[in-house]
Amino acid sequence: MTRPATVIDGDGHICEPELVWTEYTESKYRDQVLQIRTEGNESYLYIEGDERHARAGTGPAAACIPGGMAPGKELTWADILPGSYDPHERIKVMEAEQIDQALFFPSIHLLWGDVKDPKVAAETCRAYNNWMSDFCKVAPEKLFGMAIVPLQDIELAVAEAKRLKALGLRGFLSRPERFGELALYDPACDALWQVAVDDDLAVGIHGSFGSKMQSFSTGRYRENVFYDHMIAHPFGQMAVVMDMIAGGVLDRFPKLRVGFFESGLGWIPYWLDRLDEHFEVMGHHTPWLKRKPSEVFAEQCFVSMEADEGKGLSWMLDKGLGHCILWGSDYPHFDSTYPGAYLEAQSTFDAAGEHVAEQVVFENPKRFMGT
Repeated sequence: MTRPATVIDGDGHICEPELVWTEYTESKYRDQVLQIRTEGNESYLYIEGDERHARAGTGPAAACIPGGMAPGKELTWADILPGSYDPHERIKVMEAEQIDQALFFPSIHLLWGDVKDPKVAAETCRAYNNWMSDFCKVAPEKLFGMAIVPLQDIELAVAEAKRLKALGLRGFLSRPERFGELALYDPACDALWQVAVDDDLAVGIHGSFGSKMQSFSTGRYRENVFYDHMIAHPFGQMAVVMDMIAGGVLDRFPKLRVGFFESGLGWIPYWLDRLDEHFEVMGHHTPWLKRKPSEVFAEQCFVSMEADEGKGLSWMLDKGLGHCILWGSDYPHFDSTYPGAYLEAQSTFDAAGEHVAEQVVFENPKRFMGT
């Protein structure tokens, strides 16, 4: 085994403790921001004061505990693992898992796009980002955080993005779906991308199942969580890869770094080939696009992989895209490999070739985070 000297988890998650919507949230918004409430033996997600009913067996706690969605589990938010919300406990988990540094994404706050009121969305983001900053300050050499910004109103999103450098956060997120009618290639978003460039912030695109934002998944597969989870990540990411590249965002901002998370690797080579083909034969419909889509991706984009994606990894390496890959544990979500995610990933890297691990778990995440 050729474990690199430093292993970086490029897609870890936290689970938000109650104090995010109490202590960190202004009092007038505490009943409205995205939050979990527990009543009896069940926990529920509330957005703008309205309870969000989950499908059977897919409540917020079940989705945020390894193996939590197995049949017969009865879990509340009190059951989430301490390593998902306590930075000191998370460091213990990282040490046990042979992980030296980690980049953190939300769990329930991945659903911030479901908030309708822009002011409530802004407070949801502000409170979460302040808590995430404090979480990482416990060990700033080990813990790194991604923020969320209220894309429900682009001016509010820009204002929140301008706070992030001072908070010590490494970048901010969008979901792959559109916030209302806002496409990420809309010129209205250029002020947001400019903040990212000026403050050396990474941009992450990270979706989730369970959102009610308009998408192919929610429009077609509301009745079964298997279908929703199956396509919510990759189909959404295919669309937003096209938006960011063919929409000209990365040509307008050649120093922007964008990562596409938790949707697997295998679709990337196919999708880039398809985009290149359309660029060659239909490029006159996108005259603002100056480079082949595959070149844009290779120069500015990243994608995360999980431990067992050996085939997808080999396809990416064959395309010369090894420098675009991050590895993520996905801890502590229900479908994460825990314990032993990095041990499995190391076996995958060793099978793929020499120096692959060093690139995927050290060089690439450092470049994405700007550290």
